[in-house]
Amino acid sequence: MGTGLLDLDPEWASYTLGVFVCLSCSGLHRNIVQISKVKSVLLDPWSSSELEFMDSVGNNAAKATFEQIVPAFYYCPTQKDCMLLREQWIRAKYERKEFQRVERQEPYSAGYREGFLWKRGRDNGQYLSRNFILSEREGVLKYFNKHDVKPKAIMKINTVNATFQPTKIGTSQGLQITYLKDNSTRNIFVYHEDGKVRSSAFLFCVLSGVKRNVSKEPLLPKLTRNYIKEGFMEKTGPKHTEGFKKRWFTMDDRRLMYFKDPLDAYARGEVFIGCQENSYTVLPGLPPNTQGYHWQFGITIVTPDRKFLFACETDEDQKDWIAAFQTVIDRPMLPQEYAGTEAGQREGPEIRT
Repeated sequence: MGTGLLDLDPEWASYTLGVFVCLSCSGLHRNIVQISKVKSVLLDPWSSSELEFMDSVGNNAAKATFEQIVPAFYYCPTQKDCMLLREQWIRAKYERKEFQRVERQEPYSAGYREGFLWKRGRDNGQYLSRNFILSEREGVLKYFNKHDVKPKAIMKINTVNATFQPTKIGTSQGLQITYLKDNSTRNIFVYHEDGKVRSSAFLFCVLSGVKRNVSKEPLLPKLTRNYIKEGFMEKTGPKHTEGFKKRWFTMDDRRLMYFKDPLDAYARGEVFIGCQENSYTVLPGLPPNTQGYHWQFGITIVTPDRKFLFACETDEDQKDWIAAFQTVIDRPMLPQEYAGTEAGQREGPEIRT
């Protein structure tokens, strides 16, 4: 990325900015050729003056220059984030130089934002234009159907999370917004029209700023957070006698949710994943005599109340999911997380029949 968010051994560099970058971000730097010009560290010829400039600057010095006043809520992307977020971070830092002077910054924390986004219909999957309003004064994000005066949905900012999902939604600006409705997680999927590449990223940053300002905490640890892991697994019911069913799983902090389809509005069920001190463990494999699964790589999550059984398609998937579960289980629980255990072991009607 140019300042500490790159590979351990980056093989590309911007010889006009004096920073080393990863392969992926080298392409993004090429989009601002008037500011950043890149070369391969290993394959391209370097002049002595270019080498001296790289040696005199470097990533740490560039970070001190270009990231002097990054807003506390501004999301700093990693290599795992989508290209849109990374591109806007690079443009904000190097092209617009937003983090050097406050007056150059976009009004991320202005407290109000209104505009149209294409929203996916809950039942028919059709995307329709909807008017969204983000209000710090009211502490809500809401949207309206066409010509309606009354909002279709009102989302309290302190329960809202936004994450970019370009692959899942099928557009570079695809944004998944989740919030709590009647103690259940509700998903809505939106994107901004093509040709206005900054709009979704801008909304993302505005949401982060408003969320921070309406929070009672001095600064939320993660104003907007990415999911720990997502993907398909098979699952069975609480009696372990039902056939395994393929479901889409989302690990959102300590909440493991599963859906019939990745773009479902509501989860079929949720499982709260506690910590090791509270007798939560994750084990490879399934208990003896387990039947009804199609995928061969099992996972067993042991909780104080019962065991949850899952099956993965590949050995690699199994290892990745176990690592994700173990990361959560190894982390001590915060006092506010205990509230999640009350509604955390909710499973949908598909396994009650």
